[in-house]
Amino acid sequence: MSDKQSVGDPVLNDDQTKTDVDVKPEAGDAAQRADEPSLRRGHEAQQPTRLYKRRWLIVLLFSSYSLCNSFQWIQYGIINNIFMKFYSVDAFTIDWMSMIYMLTYIPFIFPVTWLLDKKGLRVIAVVATAFNCVGTWIKVASVKPNLFAVTLLGQFSCSFAQVFILGMPSRIASVWFGSGEVSTACSIGVFGNQLGIAIGFLVPPILVPNVDDMDELAHHISIMFYITAGVATFLFILVIFFFQERPKLPPTQAQATARSIPPEHYSYLASIRRLLRNWPFVLLIITYGLNVGCFYAVSTLLNRMIIDHYPGEEVNAGRIGLTIVIAGMVGSLICGIWLDKTKTYKQTTLAVYFMSLVGMIVYAATLSLGHLWVVFITAGALGFFMTGYLPLGFEFAVELTYPESEGTSSGLLNCSAQVFGIIFTICQGKIIDHFGTLKGNIFLCVFLFIGTALTGLIKSDLRRQNANMLAKTTGKRQESDRDYGATALISEPQTPPSQPDL
Repeated sequence: MSDKQSVGDPVLNDDQTKTDVDVKPEAGDAAQRADEPSLRRGHEAQQPTRLYKRRWLIVLLFSSYSLCNSFQWIQYGIINNIFMKFYSVDAFTIDWMSMIYMLTYIPFIFPVTWLLDKKGLRVIAVVATAFNCVGTWIKVASVKPNLFAVTLLGQFSCSFAQVFILGMPSRIASVWFGSGEVSTACSIGVFGNQLGIAIGFLVPPILVPNVDDMDELAHHISIMFYITAGVATFLFILVIFFFQERPKLPPTQAQATARSIPPEHYSYLASIRRLLRNWPFVLLIITYGLNVGCFYAVSTLLNRMIIDHYPGEEVNAGRIGLTIVIAGMVGSLICGIWLDKTKTYKQTTLAVYFMSLVGMIVYAATLSLGHLWVVFITAGALGFFMTGYLPLGFEFAVELTYPESEGTSSGLLNCSAQVFGIIFTICQGKIIDHFGTLKGNIFLCVFLFIGTALTGLIKSDLRRQNANMLAKTTGKRQESDRDYGATALISEPQTPPSQPDL
């Protein structure tokens, strides 16, 4: 479909009503339904929809500032031995420079997702880039051995910016992209975050060599911080001038329905309660947290694991981290395209989760063999599936929770990931210190196995897909006077004709 034309399906005859749509309210909502108006059964035509070329600029801009932020997450951890020497702190303290990203997310995610629902994408984007920019300049002022508290403050500012970033890919995809490309768009949004982590693994070991002279070391660290601050400032300016809230016309009928619900009918707390009563989504929250938490632990402790078996290989530790994330970026894009083509959300999620477990087992078994090239291969395989899982979780969550806010569902997923990330990083770090890297990696394998088993129990209830298919087959959009986001189980439609490419 052209970017220039409307994409609404032809209007159906007046005798085709919404009686074809069987809406089954969620269990437990009986008390709330008693106060709700009856569902409308008017003979309304579909709203016009349109895809705008600007959507690619929006997702590219988001990916860019997400990249800048995620780069800083790992820039301390991948050369932790160098920062330990410069600031005269222990390894666990440097680990917290990564874990602060996880810790900050937990208390702030709920007010931030509330703000996203109330103020929209543009406000969130401006605030995110502003805090990220401020944090980078604080770090520029912290390049002295006695100013660790200042560099921690800068990292905190960047970690606070991350709260405004992680939950946005699925929201941007839904607001700007058509149903045939929404998973790919979400993958592109996640792609920027992953690319930032990849650069965070690669660049710091190159820019900051392990030298003994403190003045020379301060000079190298200063160069890295100035480059980051310059990029963050440039992206902040671009967001101010070019980031748009939403397109004039919605891209899909599902998004048109979400727009049509009056804001005064929306209750953020009620939405959270409905999401936490949605058992397939609750299982996804747990499984997503287990998988991504393992990835956070492996990334944070990678330098320690590699140096333990291959002393003096800081640069190669960064390259191995780069390999993990680059492979994951490829996996993310492939999974996103696959979902857009097949809509097999549960099957794909389960397969990728199981392969993450296999990859972790193989990585753990080969890390100590003494051959770095083997570690590159096994780490790449691990990254392909473990990092490739990220957009799958986001998109599966949107399907399970439609028409709830994408920012809220993504926020809950990320909150789980941060909690498990802190727990796994601390526990694996202690296990590595006392029992070695193999035992630490086996610890993660156990939880990936549990996550794989729980993923198999998730019921595949693709509500957003059902809504779009029903709109195409009946020519009617669904609308209700219930509180915004009231979760409804849409009955399985008859197999619709194949959807045209958007």
